[in-house]
Amino acid sequence: MSDAATPAKPDQITYEDFARVDVRVGTIVAAEPFPQARRPAYRLQVDFGPEIGVRKSSAQLTVHYRPEELVGRQVAGVVNFPPRQIGPMRSEVLVLGFPDADGAVVLIAPDKPVPNGGRLF
Repeated sequence: MSDAATPAKPDQITYEDFARVDVRVGTIVAAEPFPQARRPAYRLQVDFGPEIGVRKSSAQLTVHYRPEELVGRQVAGVVNFPPRQIGPMRSEVLVLGFPDADGAVVLIAPDKPVPNGGRLF
């Protein structure tokens, strides 16, 4: 097998490195098309509970999801990245997902309802 086909081994990190990434669960309370984004995306508002509140995000979810089916859905998001300007919007959280076989985003979420704001451990 050639080196090009061998997957790169990820760098090992410490628990302290992992603990610095603040991944929380939240509920999508609003979702709408975001035509100003470079790639097809939705503008989301995600409620991360009383400690963090509602945060905005731009998410490229248009292949597998419609806005109306996103509202009320729990998702995981990184809440301690600095805000990022995406077109006219300031994205405040990175909503997490995995790529499907074609590279389209599939959201990750708890398999049972949990309180908004819960931290991943």
